Amino acid sequence: MSMENTIKVIGAGLAGCEAAYAAARLGIKVELYEMKPHKHSPAHHSNGFAELVCSNSLRSNDTSNAVGLLKAELSSLGSLIMEAAYATEVPAGSALAVNRELFSEYITEKIKNHPNITVIEGEVTEIPEDGIVVIASGPLTSEALADSISAYTGGGELHFFDAAAPIVDFSTVDTSVAFFASRWGKGNPEDYLNCPMTKEQYDVFYNELINAKAAPLKAFDKELQEDLTVFEGCMPVEVMASRGYDTLRFGPMKPVGLPDPRTGEDAFATVQLRRENKEGTMYNIVGFQTHLTFGEQRRVFGLIPGLENAEFFRYGVMHRNTYLNSPGFLTNIYSVKNEGRIFFAGQMTGVEGYVESASSGFVAGVNAAMMALGRDAVVFPRETEIGALAHYVSEGGVSSSFQPMNANFGIIAPFEKKIKGGKKARNEAYAVRSLDIIKEIKIFD
Repeated sequence: MSMENTIKVIGAGLAGCEAAYAAARLGIKVELYEMKPHKHSPAHHSNGFAELVCSNSLRSNDTSNAVGLLKAELSSLGSLIMEAAYATEVPAGSALAVNRELFSEYITEKIKNHPNITVIEGEVTEIPEDGIVVIASGPLTSEALADSISAYTGGGELHFFDAAAPIVDFSTVDTSVAFFASRWGKGNPEDYLNCPMTKEQYDVFYNELINAKAAPLKAFDKELQEDLTVFEGCMPVEVMASRGYDTLRFGPMKPVGLPDPRTGEDAFATVQLRRENKEGTMYNIVGFQTHLTFGEQRRVFGLIPGLENAEFFRYGVMHRNTYLNSPGFLTNIYSVKNEGRIFFAGQMTGVEGYVESASSGFVAGVNAAMMALGRDAVVFPRETEIGALAHYVSEGGVSSSFQPMNANFGIIAPFEKKIKGGKKARNEAYAVRSLDIIKEIKIFD
């Protein structure tokens, strides 16, 4: 038996608009709540929907790149965000960039003119007590609604800052230098990769690190600048280094108990990488939360022995970001495990990036509609990027702390057999497999 044939969507950002439009296309009446124009978050300035507050780029179009594959999947499925992006595209080489004003106008018009969508202007301060709800209030959720969500999750399950270390592609690590071992031989040795440094190597790395360029703070990140004690437990590695030459050697780069197999002795300093997923395709650099620019991370962290040619699934970040500790709380369709009528979408779920937010909104919107119609849920498999993100959000990695994630091939289901031809051939094979699966998923037909 179907539930009431109406859903509420909170927030008209990328995820909220995608969710509302997908549900509306399935014949569901949608009430879309947006606090603009009466109230703006610190990051928003226009009154339009799906406002792009940072870059106007949706990143690579190449399907051998994970975000390019995600865009292709969403386009094939009938995503509003992707339709708007290609309709308002501006030249950007192999990337997809848009005219941000036209992009927002396109989506706003589509939403406001859809017969199944009613836009309700005004701030939502509490989670609605009944009906099917998609909460897509964004990384800068208003204080009142954030308090309501925090109370709903039981307190400590809602985070307000994203402070994460870089994650590297294991296949690009030089294992003739980096070695598997846990400190003092305790635990599973494959849980940690270790990059040993001589004093000379450490000196070069240290000097480059303390002089590297930090990413500029946006207006809504001022609390980072005003109160870095917020991060005392996960201090930026460059800030830690600035406190003294040996600070890192007695902290995250402590070499004790990790003898280099090539010498049989502890190195002068050792960078540890911890396994991020059970497949062992992703490793994060332990203790390397950072606010350096992505280019500087690539340059400086490339000075670490064994990581000279490492490729990053995710760069370190440190910014204002309201997000849930989603594993164990959300399902792989972005619904709350113990109360399926409530869905979350967008960066609040633990996805990073414009396209990833749209992806979560699409999955949440489709499944909110399916619930209203009394139909079975549409679960995207981990062999697709849209499904891999949803499963990552619901399951997390092997580490105890959950961190938001961009689309990448490290979270997608690996092939049982190794693909010949290197990384590019492997990624192209992932794309072919994924798009073949997506073609068989009929949602709006």
